Amino acid sequence: MAMHSRTGGQSKGRASPRQARLFLRLDLPAGVRLGPGKIRLLEEIAARGSISAAGRAMKMSYRRAWLLADDLNASFREPLITTRLGGAGGGKASLTPLGRSVIRAYRRIEQEAHRFFLKRSSALLARLRAPRGT
Repeated sequence: MAMHSRTGGQSKGRASPRQARLFLRLDLPAGVRLGPGKIRLLEEIAARGSISAAGRAMKMSYRRAWLLADDLNASFREPLITTRLGGAGGGKASLTPLGRSVIRAYRRIEQEAHRFFLKRSSALLARLRAPRGT
């Protein structure tokens, strides 16, 4: 399991220079990596019913979204995402019960890690230099 703390940045989801943020990526056996990007892709697929629409929502190419979805399905004993070929309106995608449970498990781990990080990081954060420009 890799946990990274990041500070700074202006984009959505990033901490201000005065805050620390936890970035959680699980490095699982057999080279399986599960982090915020793949989890968000699963959540977007659940919300939008389409892998390509989920990719667009994440500003990701169609090919990249499909490759990540395929990697997710190949990484588990059962698929996380099911697809159905479409006609003129395009195909559909949805999460399997396992896909939904993977999201829940990751988000629980993330919440627990965040609570632990907040509890234990004060000594580390107190030793940082003041942000530049202040």
